[in-house]
Amino acid sequence: MKVIIIGAGEVGYHIAKYLSSEGVDIVIIDKNGERLKRVVEELDVTVVEAEGGDPEALKEAGADKADILLAVTNNDETNMISCLLAKAMFKIPRKIARIRNPSYSLNKILLSKEHLDIDPAINPEMESAQAILRLLKVPFASEVFEFEKGKVLVIAYKVPKGSYLIGKRLRDLRPHYFDFLIGFILREDQVFIPKGDDIVKEGDLLYIPIRDDQISELAKSLGENQSQIKKMMIMGGGRIGYYLASLIEDDIEVKIIEEKKERCDFLSDNLKKSLILYGDASDKELLLEENIKDMDVFVATSNKDELNIMVCLLAKKLGVKKVIAIIHRSEYIPLAYNLGIESIINPRILTASIILQYIRKGDVLSLSAIGEHEAEIIEIKADIRSEIVGKAIKDIKLPKDVLVGPIIRGDEVIIPKGDTKINTGDRILFFVKESAVKKLEKLFKD
Repeated sequence: MKVIIIGAGEVGYHIAKYLSSEGVDIVIIDKNGERLKRVVEELDVTVVEAEGGDPEALKEAGADKADILLAVTNNDETNMISCLLAKAMFKIPRKIARIRNPSYSLNKILLSKEHLDIDPAINPEMESAQAILRLLKVPFASEVFEFEKGKVLVIAYKVPKGSYLIGKRLRDLRPHYFDFLIGFILREDQVFIPKGDDIVKEGDLLYIPIRDDQISELAKSLGENQSQIKKMMIMGGGRIGYYLASLIEDDIEVKIIEEKKERCDFLSDNLKKSLILYGDASDKELLLEENIKDMDVFVATSNKDELNIMVCLLAKKLGVKKVIAIIHRSEYIPLAYNLGIESIINPRILTASIILQYIRKGDVLSLSAIGEHEAEIIEIKADIRSEIVGKAIKDIKLPKDVLVGPIIRGDEVIIPKGDTKINTGDRILFFVKESAVKKLEKLFKD
């Protein structure tokens, strides 16, 4: 497979890192020589220093032989022009673009096969707002992944100090749960698929797949309260803050603190019920005046990771039950967790997860990257060509570091056992370490 990536920023760099490690032929085009220097020094890929919308640059990159073009610069217009050239001049089969402006990203006619033929158009800020919305439905979770349109959830739960889980073997926890699986454990920046004899430690991040109607039952099993979110404060009225408020303001009381006057005016004109406050969210006195202690959730959505971390910690100290931080730099994520921030949203990882599902072999329906892409949760449809169809799980020669998760069969969600058979049409969640992805793909023919 040959993939051309337009843009060597954080998103482009990390997607190239993921794909090049799997042997995909990658060419990156960017006009910024310093970014390309980093790419050349750290990755085994080809680079072209030029504008992403330059036809000659695409020709030099071998666009006539490319299977996929990923346009992920910070400029929507550059991304769209690149996709238009990929279609009109080079007939690249699939074009994927990062498009932030909703006037473009939601314009079905513009993106249609007859015109730009972009599928999908990814809006990282909207994806981040949706990720926060999922967390609001499961307040005790650190992260929530949805599969099958929300029918199946994977709850990432950080084991808190004093939890009865600490020190117990996984096999001994079974009586305390309904029928459960733990797909992954993230411990000290390392992801692994656990076994029955593994012991739970404080701070472990457990990835637990459940049906959507089992949230309350899981909360009870973990000793957590499944309280309803009624009041929320958002730091930052940028795109993420705006999208989030627009999604929830009919059901939750929302306050947004924004430091730019003109942005406050925009929010006031475009949001119906949210209270817009002009000020500095890092100002302790302002937070106290706005009764931050009464907030169920505080969300920091600025473009400054350090500020988001600092203000989330301040909000916790002032009595907020749950804090959520947008963290753009992946190296800050472990630090934020260690400091006590329960939930972290990384727009780059969200974007990469969406893109990767279109590159994986087999009938991949959805995909979520875990950690610094050390592992993936992949939903794959089993068709008649799949080697695993008709076999019991215990008889399938699964690669090491692969765990079979819930199986969706029609409207039924099955927690599998060793004698569970895979049928044609089953949608299966696999918990897979990154090193085993290619081996898993071999079970699903093109």
